[in-house]
Amino acid sequence: MEKESKIFIAGARGLVGSAIRRKLEACGYNNLVFPASKELDLRDFGAVKSFFEKEKPEYVFLAAAKVGGIHANNTYPADFIFDNLQIQTNIIHLSWINGVKKLLFLGSSCVYPRECKQPIKEEYLLTGPLEKTNDAYAIAKITGIKMCESYNRQHGTRFFALMPTNMYGINDNYHPENSHVFPALIRKMHEAKEKGLSTIELWGSGKPKREFLCSDDLASATLFTMNLPDDVLFKSGFPLINVGYGSDLTISELASTIAEVVGFKGKITWNPAMPDGTPQKLLDSTLIHNLGWKHEISLKDGIKLSYNDFLKSTAAYQ
Repeated sequence: MEKESKIFIAGARGLVGSAIRRKLEACGYNNLVFPASKELDLRDFGAVKSFFEKEKPEYVFLAAAKVGGIHANNTYPADFIFDNLQIQTNIIHLSWINGVKKLLFLGSSCVYPRECKQPIKEEYLLTGPLEKTNDAYAIAKITGIKMCESYNRQHGTRFFALMPTNMYGINDNYHPENSHVFPALIRKMHEAKEKGLSTIELWGSGKPKREFLCSDDLASATLFTMNLPDDVLFKSGFPLINVGYGSDLTISELASTIAEVVGFKGKITWNPAMPDGTPQKLLDSTLIHNLGWKHEISLKDGIKLSYNDFLKSTAAYQ
């Protein structure tokens, strides 16, 4: 991409999209478009069509999605599958129609089977049943992957997909019911500390293992892969690339580490009657490492960064 290239960041107000915007701006890209949802409803085909015809973006970072934790995915599966299918279908199709040079579609590690061999390789996609608590979201993301691959095959587009592990970072969603486990734990530990609680109860057994990557690291991976030469990126056909931290830990270990950073000194108990989700999700990131990218932010430094952002965020209490 040239510094003056017209670049569309879909979902630039979200956790990942805002990190991509910060990364692009820091690297000198000066022709970015990122309308807010109130300005452009990405579910509305007519509105998105008009946007593409007017702006004519050359490159697209498709980070827009309806996201949430176990509770939200389990409670609103129709919303998750409908909204995400609408958003990605509109953007992928209209990127082809309008001659976009390259599109990056951001998927999720939940696209892989629930009982997947660990660490998870890209080739394990569609080799087994999905985790039931978020299968609607996962199926939407799988559809986006297959759309990109199909448009490449039929229309010669240059679309590709990154599969990030569990994300956290600046501008996260700290909603008490609809957030992911990382920001939810930050909020719970902070509020327990502020209230002087001696104990706190968390969902599940604490035994599932998860891998976490800071959104700023993912942003660097998106720019790195978008700027790879076509003969490198598309060398082996359709690029489906995992982006992970390289190691995981139990939710119990994560909770203890967040409690240490936040300053909550009470006891942590677990409610095994609540769902755990997938037992383990550790990505095999060998492919992107071999291409030349690796994360830079440690988990503890990332927790400090996130907690500082939480303390500054008025959204945290909405």
